[in-house]
Amino acid sequence: MQLLAVGLNHNTAPVSLREKVAFPADQIGQAVAAARAWFGRQASGLNASGEAAILSTCNRTELYAASHVPGGVVEAIDATAHFLADYHRLPYAELRPFLYTLPQDNAVRHAFRVASGLDSMVLGEPQILGQMKDAVRQAEAAGGLGTYLHQMFQRTFAVAKEVRTTTAIGAQSVSMAAAAVRLSQRIFDKVSEQNVLFIGAGEMIELCAAHFAGQHPKTLTIANRTLERGEALAHRFSGRAIRLADLPQQLAQYDIVVSCTASTLPIIGLGMVERAVKARRRKPIFMVDLAVPRDIEAEVGRLDDVFLYTVDDLGTVVQTGMENRQAAVAQAEAIIENRVRAFMQWIDTRSVVPVIQDLQETSEAMRLAELERARKLLARGEDVDAVLEALSKGLTAKFLHGPQQALHHAQGDERARLASLLPQLFRTKR
Repeated sequence: MQLLAVGLNHNTAPVSLREKVAFPADQIGQAVAAARAWFGRQASGLNASGEAAILSTCNRTELYAASHVPGGVVEAIDATAHFLADYHRLPYAELRPFLYTLPQDNAVRHAFRVASGLDSMVLGEPQILGQMKDAVRQAEAAGGLGTYLHQMFQRTFAVAKEVRTTTAIGAQSVSMAAAAVRLSQRIFDKVSEQNVLFIGAGEMIELCAAHFAGQHPKTLTIANRTLERGEALAHRFSGRAIRLADLPQQLAQYDIVVSCTASTLPIIGLGMVERAVKARRRKPIFMVDLAVPRDIEAEVGRLDDVFLYTVDDLGTVVQTGMENRQAAVAQAEAIIENRVRAFMQWIDTRSVVPVIQDLQETSEAMRLAELERARKLLARGEDVDAVLEALSKGLTAKFLHGPQQALHHAQGDERARLASLLPQLFRTKR
């Protein structure tokens, strides 16, 4: 069984590639099933489809797998990377250089670090833990979790809780939402004099709305496909809601635009923004696109009066306060290393389970055979003590037959190795 993590994130790939490899939330279950089927084809003849879970956020897409792909780690990694390329219809040569491929303990370590916020653009941010839990729930619903991934993720969540409760890893962290406010203040001195529009009504938009609402903007508006959901969020911040379909006619009214939807295609195009800028008579617009795939066409950023930022552009802003958290990072890494070792020890014990099961089945067969023989002797009226004596000798002879034969036929170093192991196995005195 090969345990793997293969993916890309904000450190290894630009947003232009990440958006091509992102999995829409409503397709995760389908993708997990496709991954298991893919591994099953690679492991033909082994009657095993493997385990799979997919984590896809604005900053990362990762496939965690436990597969029976023939060969070693390299073959398993190659099969996993090829699945990502094949599923998204991307040339393998285009995708492969941006992927990190982590086998066995490195995969476990990576999962622990991600859940603990150590691999995030915002060090220590808590949102990724919830996203990982959602990914695991979706994988479980799709039948993607087996013994290995289930155990790994349960330990992942336990480690994340331990890191967050025993270290200051999340202290003084600057969120994407807070970074967006800071950037807007570089364009507009006072957010309180600006009209702010949020596109979408998900968790990230809710966080951003809370941060901007704290600056008391002139107006706050939520644009969403479902008006009722938009109204529910807008009501929390004393704002109003509009339908997403009304955006082309109303975009010019807003000075600050923050977008984060689950759309697979851009919802704000160059033409729409050009018309809005013209209607605003060149008054600047500050735009933040937190979605992956992107909600706003990249060409919009070339307009003179538009200041467009993506999740990658916010990277430098969110790193403030890093120095104060280095001690917490060291503590967190130490916790993670200890937990990785414990999990790999569990993996090692799992590898001998088939051997133990085989021993138990063989021993049970021997026991039943000797028991049946003894019952027949008793039925014929044989002396009870003699039958018990024969039963004990028969069991002993059968249990020792295999080891004795192995020792008898072995030669040289192999015989010496068996001779040193047998006393340990049978607890004999030498």
